[in-house]
Amino acid sequence: MTTKAFEKHLKTANDLQTTYAEYRAGFIAFALEKNKRSTPYIERARALKSAASSAETPEELLEIHDIQDALLYASGISDKAKKFLTDVNKKESIENLIENFLKPAGDEFIDELVFRYLLFQGDSLGGSMRNIAGALAQQKLTRSIIAALDIANIPYKWLDSRNKKYNWLDKPEDDYDIEIFAKGISWNHNGTPRTLVYNINVPLVRKNVDICLFDCEPDIYVSQKINKQPKRYLLLGELKGGIDPAGADEHWKTANTALSRIRDKFQEKGLRPKTIFIGAAIEKSMAIEIWNQLQSDLLTNSANLTKAEQVSSLCRWLIHL
Repeated sequence: MTTKAFEKHLKTANDLQTTYAEYRAGFIAFALEKNKRSTPYIERARALKSAASSAETPEELLEIHDIQDALLYASGISDKAKKFLTDVNKKESIENLIENFLKPAGDEFIDELVFRYLLFQGDSLGGSMRNIAGALAQQKLTRSIIAALDIANIPYKWLDSRNKKYNWLDKPEDDYDIEIFAKGISWNHNGTPRTLVYNINVPLVRKNVDICLFDCEPDIYVSQKINKQPKRYLLLGELKGGIDPAGADEHWKTANTALSRIRDKFQEKGLRPKTIFIGAAIEKSMAIEIWNQLQSDLLTNSANLTKAEQVSSLCRWLIHL
């Protein structure tokens, strides 16, 4: 009897379930990342305090030209919102800040200004952190794919997300932090090209899909509009990096719906690409449902992102497709 791909790292549904220790480690990692990303906000607040310290009264802040944007931010106007305001509107907002909050603070008006600036910077940080779980998950998967390629001595090319011309780059001598910017990875398996791209629109499905593996050379991916050619898809997958167990079921429902739509749309074309699910927060009921789909060949493969051995096994299988 042929061993299915997932059976190399999964023996039962319980193997998929995220443990208490793994949730704890995930929350700690997320907190560390949040602290790391908060550093620029704190440094800007320190710079604001230093620049504002020359003012002896709140009104004198208006005379310090290079902190006006910071004053506007502290008044509650975001960078996005200020685009819709006139100079008169901006000045009015700053004057309201001074009159209603800085003056009542008395001699502590500079500290009050910095506190309010940090308050609204915190909103900005919170917004960016809501997107970070997915980015961290993609980075973790990318690093695991690269490791699998390195161990197999398979050269690869990578797509830098900062390069808008879609130029694929050769593997660098030092690949430190490459996963932060990698939008895609390409390699050859037995002389056949494979190109993996993250988070792209799949016209047949009319949705963005987290992971897509194509049967093509990387250099023709854009020029020949490979994403519009259903026959080129070898694999499509959903990647959910959120670690909060409270949102786990909702993430799975979203992913499962997306995968079901993918299967249906490709089946209409007489095609059956492989489908995978990789998630960080997997609760017991989810694990059972995922396991059943694996057993019935509805899903091709799956792994818990918090379990390094599972991710490594899936990636080794992936690079040999």
